Amino acid sequence: MRAIVITEPGGPEVLQIQEVADPVPGNAEVLIAVEAFGVNHAETHMRKGEWPEATQISGIEAVGTVVTDPSGVLAEGTKVLTIMGGLGRTRNGSYAEYTVAPASNVASIETSLDWADLAAIPESYATAWLALHGNLELEAGQSLLVRGATSALGQAAVNIARDLGATTRREDRAVLLRSLGADDVVIDTGEIAGAVHALLPGGADRVLDLVGNSVLRDSLRAAGTAGRVCQAGFLGGLGPVADFLPAFDMPSGVQFSFFGSFEVGTGAYPIAAVPFEEIVTKAETGVYRATPARVFPFEEIAAAHRLMEAGQASGKLVVTGA
Repeated sequence: MRAIVITEPGGPEVLQIQEVADPVPGNAEVLIAVEAFGVNHAETHMRKGEWPEATQISGIEAVGTVVTDPSGVLAEGTKVLTIMGGLGRTRNGSYAEYTVAPASNVASIETSLDWADLAAIPESYATAWLALHGNLELEAGQSLLVRGATSALGQAAVNIARDLGATTRREDRAVLLRSLGADDVVIDTGEIAGAVHALLPGGADRVLDLVGNSVLRDSLRAAGTAGRVCQAGFLGGLGPVADFLPAFDMPSGVQFSFFGSFEVGTGAYPIAAVPFEEIVTKAETGVYRATPARVFPFEEIAAAHRLMEAGQASGKLVVTGA
């Protein structure tokens, strides 16, 4: 089969299309013919050798059809999506014609969406859904601050909580966020806690931080008393928080947690906990604006990585057609 292989750690040019052996599913695994996959920030770090675990064939999500399910649960030709389960980390991922995923990380789906539109959903919406409903326990009427809201994950979060507050890192993308349903937009300079408190007296009830450690202290200050902050991304880089001291850096009463999407499919976060049929239906009907920002052919994977690393994706990047 054709696959995009990381030939060595480095820039996008190290992603090369090669012929490799077809994968073979074992027990509790499913062989999937990949029709399309989303591109994710984690994959750029894997390509550069900055991630603790990475395989030569990257890709942590995909949509396609079942080729073989040894258990017999999923029939050949069933339309499915798959996310995580070690894809791209401990087992070869979705940057290929075929991928083998754990059955626990595969969900059948019925939809009229085309492959590219469907591929914009799995990782972003699963992560947003679980972080908002799990870590943050977001409820109707609460204010929500989303840092990194113009990213694919951020846009998914704004779609899910479309009647709540959002923040964007760039002024030229404020119109985009309002079109998705954000009530208010704060231009993110890295220090926005004061502006958030001016907009939401007392601070935000909930904060979803996708920028990461570079703004963690400020995100904690943006939350109100008894507020919750969930970090679920690292758009600002992988560097640690220097000299972080809870006694001085965490406001009293604010709860902080982390959600790692790589947990999806485990016992604590089963894939069934994400209502993919509901999410896809809302995308079909336009309740969620979940279309890709841009679609690339398989041969242009390097261009997709360059666009993402330049911070110009403005949403989900999708690759089709191995």
